[in-house]
Parts: sequence; C-alpha cells; structure tokens
Amino acid sequence: METNNLVEQFGSYNAYGERVARAIKGQPVCWTDPRLKEIVRLRLLSDPSFPAWDVSYCHGQLDDGSYVDVDLPFSQLPKGRKINAQIVMWAKKDKVYAKGLGIFDAISCLS
Repeated sequence: METNNLVEQFGSYNAYGERVARAIKGQPVCWTDPRLKEIVRLRLLSDPSFPAWDVSYCHGQLDDGSYVDVDLPFSQLPKGRKINAQIVMWAKKDKVYAKGLGIFDAISCLS
C-alpha cells in the first residue's frame, strides 16, 4: 500500500514524477547544497515484515529550476519510530532545515 501527500497535492505523483524523473540532469547534489531549493519526492520502500524503510530515491529542485537526485546521509529509517523525527535528527547533524526543504510533504511510503 502506498501513502503519500503528493496524491493530495497533484492527484497523482505518476504524471508529475515521470516529468521530474525525465528532467533530472547532472550529478546528484547533497541535501546540504545551498542551491537545493526543495525536496520534491523522498521515496521509501519496505516489506511489511522488514524493520526499516529503505530510501529508494530522493528528487529535488535547485534554485535555477532544474531537477536533481539528492544524496541523503541515510539509506534506511527504522520503523517503529516517527520518520519525521528521524529525518530531523539527521538534519540537525548536517545543519539542514528539513522542513524548509519541504521534505516532510514529499515523503512517499510503499510497503
């Protein structure tokens, strides 16, 4: 089952996501990159019996409007703890304003 905020925003991520995926160019950027304007999708995958969410990919948009893959400092987030709190923990370590990047509105979970 998939849960995400993007369906509410766009009706479907598929059309929007395909457009973003085709538009991605260049090297991935770190989420600490000052050019990163926002995270447009953080895709988390898991099996029901697996104890963690795996990061499938993270897409972002730079200040110039171009779309990029975004490197995050984590590849998994344990289930049983709030996802947002875990992301905030990582963000504090890297001095990233996670909410300002819109990452919480861009999370899509598929299990």
